[in-house]
Amino acid sequence: MIDLFCRDMNILLLAPHPFFQHRGTPIAVDLVLRVLSERDDHIEVLTYHEGTDINYPNVKLHRIPAPLFIKDLSPGFSFKKLVCDSYMFFKAMGMVLRKKPDIIHAVEESVFMAMMFKGLFQIAYIYDMDSSMPQQMVEKKTWLSFLLPFLRLFERAAIRGAEVVIPVCEALGDIAQKNDAKKAVILRDISLLEIREGGEDEDVLGPLSLKGTCFMYIGNLEPYQGIDLLIDSFERLLGKTEDVELVIVGGSTSSIKAYEKKVPCRAINKVHFIGPRPLQLMNALFQKADVLVSPRIQGLNTPMKVYSYLHSGRPVLATDLPTHTQVLTSEISFLAKPQIEDFSEAMWTLANNETLREKLGKCAKRFIEEHNSFSSFKGTLSELYDSL
Repeated sequence: MIDLFCRDMNILLLAPHPFFQHRGTPIAVDLVLRVLSERDDHIEVLTYHEGTDINYPNVKLHRIPAPLFIKDLSPGFSFKKLVCDSYMFFKAMGMVLRKKPDIIHAVEESVFMAMMFKGLFQIAYIYDMDSSMPQQMVEKKTWLSFLLPFLRLFERAAIRGAEVVIPVCEALGDIAQKNDAKKAVILRDISLLEIREGGEDEDVLGPLSLKGTCFMYIGNLEPYQGIDLLIDSFERLLGKTEDVELVIVGGSTSSIKAYEKKVPCRAINKVHFIGPRPLQLMNALFQKADVLVSPRIQGLNTPMKVYSYLHSGRPVLATDLPTHTQVLTSEISFLAKPQIEDFSEAMWTLANNETLREKLGKCAKRFIEEHNSFSSFKGTLSELYDSL
């Protein structure tokens, strides 16, 4: 571990995504900045050209120049992100030369920039590991599979070179340990209901009028989220009962249009895409739902929304995969195989068992209040920085 000799540090935080936006990694960075901004350190943040500015004490936000024709960036690996990352690298280089940070807090793929700066200028870095990048890239672009061994070598180098690796879950923590991390500190996501004010809003669903059991999904509409599985399972459920509704919150305009075309005819009036909603209305949305669903089919990291789902007191239905099961158990959620028949059967069970729904919701809320509070998140991150 390097010795910085004093508590006050100059920190450069690299956030290679639109910031701020209402989705996983930007929300996680917001939580980190809430904690770091309360310390005596000085933080410079470099992020993409897209996003909404947020003001924090002791934090200065910088953005890359807007690349021509690059807009509406979606999560995950893409050509657009490669272009933005190239812009980010050169601006980060200038900031390193001018600001001379004591340490770099590198989020996701920006860790490779931090590796280069460490080699050139002997600046230590922290690797904020929100996902396994080789796995994420190959899952999204299967034609990259032949590069997987090389990508894993780069990931291993990034992990070994970091002063501290911060995985968001046990599965990523295992990857860090297997790749000989100097130190790995798991920093789990938390429920956003604890830190985001917002109560009831009668118009949260707009003119939509729901009848019967309401299943609700909140999040982006990327393929790994399992939206196809969700829609197909719901269509199968309609073969047993029509006293159900499916509300899908979030997604870009283009992804919503694409999925609306996939909705089977008999489900058209039962599947409702209402677009993004502010985080402040999350709790109001939860109160309109009878069951919250996470049909994710790929990835290792636990979706951030799961923690808020559990905290809401509503029952959670999720796929029985490591992305969920490192947090979810049968005591606090209903787990189903990522197959249409099984997931649909689970929906049917929950739709017809109000007692089970109430039991799962109460157990889930109690679990989050005991294990995933903002105070524990703050304590873990502050202790990590104190150790530097």
